[in-house]
Amino acid sequence: MNILYDLLINIIQLHLHVLKYFNKTVFNFLIKRKKIFKKLKSNISKNEKYIWIHVASLGEYEQGLPVFKKIKSLYKDHKIVLSFFSSSGYDLRKNNPISDLTVYLPIDTSYNAKRFIDLINPEIAVFVKYEFWPNFLKYLKKNNTPTYLLAGVFRKNHWFFKPYGFWMRNNLKTFNHFFVQNNDSKNILKKYNFNNCSVMGDSRFERVLELPNQKNEIKYLNKFKKSKQCFVAGSTWNEDDEIIIKFINSYKENDICFIIAPHQIDLNKINKAKSFIKKKSILMSELNKDNASKNSVIFIDSIGLLTSVYSYADIGYVGGGMGNTGLHNTLEPAVFKIPVIVGKNFEKFHEVSELINLKGFISIKNYDTFKNELIDLINNKKARDKMGQINYKYILNKIGASEKVITYLKQKK
Repeated sequence: MNILYDLLINIIQLHLHVLKYFNKTVFNFLIKRKKIFKKLKSNISKNEKYIWIHVASLGEYEQGLPVFKKIKSLYKDHKIVLSFFSSSGYDLRKNNPISDLTVYLPIDTSYNAKRFIDLINPEIAVFVKYEFWPNFLKYLKKNNTPTYLLAGVFRKNHWFFKPYGFWMRNNLKTFNHFFVQNNDSKNILKKYNFNNCSVMGDSRFERVLELPNQKNEIKYLNKFKKSKQCFVAGSTWNEDDEIIIKFINSYKENDICFIIAPHQIDLNKINKAKSFIKKKSILMSELNKDNASKNSVIFIDSIGLLTSVYSYADIGYVGGGMGNTGLHNTLEPAVFKIPVIVGKNFEKFHEVSELINLKGFISIKNYDTFKNELIDLINNKKARDKMGQINYKYILNKIGASEKVITYLKQKK
């Protein structure tokens, strides 16, 4: 099966090189990977020892960061190579506090994987959450590189655990240890004889606890907010925007302002959504000292601002749950001690289910429930404060994941 996979991935790579002439996204995907090996050759020294850390995108980087920092402290005589699959993660974190070299992950052909591993020759490899690339795993195993998975999540309906997933289960044997987020994942792995696993929890909790202490000030937002409450909707999709815009247009009071951060920064789509709003609205990039207090709605039109924007929120909303795209990061608003509203599709997100049961989060089914819940929150500061404290205490009680990983690695050092 690995041979078939390699054949397929080479065919896909060939097709991508044809498609790049017709598709800008494909073109960017390939052009950004064009000089990976040249960059490695220029920066990798045979006299140095390396740890390779791979993440898919920004979310996985942020999730793993508390562990990465402790790995860097534990292995002071090693340099760290950090790879990203997505351009959004790479662009935002190519300059970061933990890596000595940051690169894109090459396409997972056998040729690329062997060349990549041979150049770095890592003494340790670390993957985060869902990143399982068969050829990279194959050559790490051939290289006898200790390989670890951080914050793994496995579900019984995952294709790995179907009869046809046997070949991928064989690739998972590369991992020396699985650090998983919960007991369900551990039990599933053990069912398939992967006994080299332990529950670390989720290091996102440690990461988000750092957010309120970082510099979150955004110019002119205080002037925009004034003495009003602020509703911040993060990572929204069309289904989210529809109910939020409907509420904005129908709400007659002047006691709240709104900030909407679409998941996809597409200026045409943002301007289209903006055109449906009857109140004065503006793009974040247009905000200045003269117009800040004259608008009621801001659309964020650049990436990297959402975390800081949440620090201005009195009520948070996280998109993705009204449709089937999946919820985005709900812990970021929660750590700022505010109530958080999510859509109806949240079952795959354990912390969301728990926080709904604890009554720190609210799940809404449609526009009417959204309107009623939001108006209740606007009119009840005591309820907002109570929910915010529930969310913050929940996060505090979940820290400690990174220390479990480092304790294990110290024993193996």
